[in-house]
Parts: sequence; C-alpha cells; structure tokens
Amino acid sequence: MKYPIELHFKLLTFGQRITAIDADGNVLMFIKQKMFKLKEKVEIYNDTKQSSLMFRIEADRMIDWSANYSFTDAEGNDWGAVRRKGMKSLWSAHYDIMQDGQVDMTVKEQSPMKKVFESLLGEIPVIGFAAVILLNPSYIVRRPDGTELLKLTKKPAVFEGKFVLDKLSEMPEDDELRSLMALIMLVLLERGRG
Repeated sequence: MKYPIELHFKLLTFGQRITAIDADGNVLMFIKQKMFKLKEKVEIYNDTKQSSLMFRIEADRMIDWSANYSFTDAEGNDWGAVRRKGMKSLWSAHYDIMQDGQVDMTVKEQSPMKKVFESLLGEIPVIGFAAVILLNPSYIVRRPDGTELLKLTKKPAVFEGKFVLDKLSEMPEDDELRSLMALIMLVLLERGRG
C-alpha cells in the first residue's frame, strides 16, 4: 500500500460509506456499513461499484462498549479482530487489535485532552462548531513493545469526514490490512467526534 492513505466519508448519507484512497489516488477499498442493525456489520469492497467483496467486519454481540469486531475475508477465513476497551475509552479511545485471540497491536488516542476540550466546548453554539473542526483527534497503532506503526489523523472538514493514515514503521502486509480494518472500525465508532 502506498501511504498516506486517505479515508473519506460523507456525513449526510443513509448508512456509512467510506472510501480509502492511496497516495496515487487509487481506490483501495470501499467500506459500507449497514443501517439499523442491532449488531454492527461492515462490508469492504475492492472499488466503489462494489464489484468484489474483500472483507467483512461483524460484532460478536449487540450494542456494547466492549464488543469484539471480527474480521473475515470473502471466503470466511479469520483475519483477527478489534476490541474497544470500554471504560478506558471514556477518557481516551483505546482499542486492541487481535490475531489468534492474542493482542497483536493496540490503538490509542494520541492526546486525550483534545477529547475533554471538545466535549466542554462542543456544547457552546458557535465555539462548539469551531472546536469540532479545529480539535481533531489522532490515533497511534503500536506493537505491545511500544513500536509505533501507523498514525491516523482526523483532518478538518465540514461536509465530509476525512482521515489520513501515515506509516511510521515497516510491517507485514497482513498486519497492515488488519490495522486498516481496525482503524476503519474505530472511525465508524468514533465518527461523532470532530
């Protein structure tokens, strides 16, 4: 994959639709989340025409703070999972990326204070709108030993959501794909912010 990768999603659509675009402007993935489902279900296609299903992300239970979201390819093969750390995520977004039931990587919000300021200022009419645009969160994917692998940053936008993913260290391609799916789920779950 050629970095930086941009994730774009329209704010005023039925269901969530995210397009992942690489540094050359090529569509890597088109992500579609079904509306009105009790259990989260996300489908990832190879293009915006939804020609070929690549992956599925499905929650293991109905709406829950600490649900596991499993990744499977089009043939149903297991690709791992991501789990939101429930109470920890109230202060700062925290997710575990798992492979074979073990934590392989973690995703943490880089600056939890932005979340606090955004929550406080977000309720004030004009200042709240500016805070949502200016106080954009960023997230770091790390190995358990602390090695930083990827950084996802929310960019200012009004009528669409835009995130940019930068590579910080070399990693195997299957870990890149697993991390990208985890970050897609993070974007869907944290989309109400910024």
